[in-house]
Amino acid sequence: MNRKASAQWQGDLKTGKGTVSTESGVLQNTAYSFSTRFENVKGTNPEELVAAAHAGCFTMALSAELGKANLVPASLRTTCTVTLDKVDGGWGITESHLEVVAKIPGASQEAFRKAAETAETGCPISKLFKTKITMDAKLEP
Repeated sequence: MNRKASAQWQGDLKTGKGTVSTESGVLQNTAYSFSTRFENVKGTNPEELVAAAHAGCFTMALSAELGKANLVPASLRTTCTVTLDKVDGGWGITESHLEVVAKIPGASQEAFRKAAETAETGCPISKLFKTKITMDAKLEP
């Protein structure tokens, strides 16, 4: 299985502008720029897209792990925060933090925690990162 996305850029780093697109068409010439990446101007950026990918991947992996324990979640809500910091004279993603809140009928705290930890290290996006990955997992009654 292969998935594709593309990026285009015109201009210099600070005043240039780019777009990202996905083969599926979900993102189509979606704008990004220096200001959307480093100055919190509204718009997307690579780190936001990585955070979305990690949140989605982890949540699906958690559902799979719960299924192995014969548990079916009523809801899983995951937020991922990716941290971009200066490191060794350049920029790097230094952390990806997952926060998950789950409603799972019949789940014990122990079964939920085990499934969440396995999903955290086992999802393909987690395996892709060469950075620290952290997580907070909360099971709601």
